[in-house]
Amino acid sequence: MADFTAGRAAYLQIADEFKRKIRDGELAPGDKLPSEAQLMTDHGVSRTVARQAISRLREDGYAISHQGKGSFAALPGEGASAKRSPEFEQITEYLSEVRRDVRRLAERMDQLEELVRQQAEGQ
Repeated sequence: MADFTAGRAAYLQIADEFKRKIRDGELAPGDKLPSEAQLMTDHGVSRTVARQAISRLREDGYAISHQGKGSFAALPGEGASAKRSPEFEQITEYLSEVRRDVRRLAERMDQLEELVRQQAEGQ
């Protein structure tokens, strides 16, 4: 189980835990991953954190999601993604980087808004 006191975002810790399990063979490609609700229960996190963890697994190629069926373990570079063109892979990687940058900016904006709020309350 992830140690949420380690200073790293909870969703990243959960995603890393599942990546390790997939790489180590504890979860085989095609195995069903826990639902958002199950992640919430197992890890004591919000739905947003559970959703972000699953999203990160998909972005990094460790999960494939099917509407109404759930998410399933995958290994990066296997399955359908192995048949994609190099250009497609470059675009996909670029979009993953953009998503991460936007997420970081949103987190920074939240921090700045909190700081402004605290300063306004202090005056």
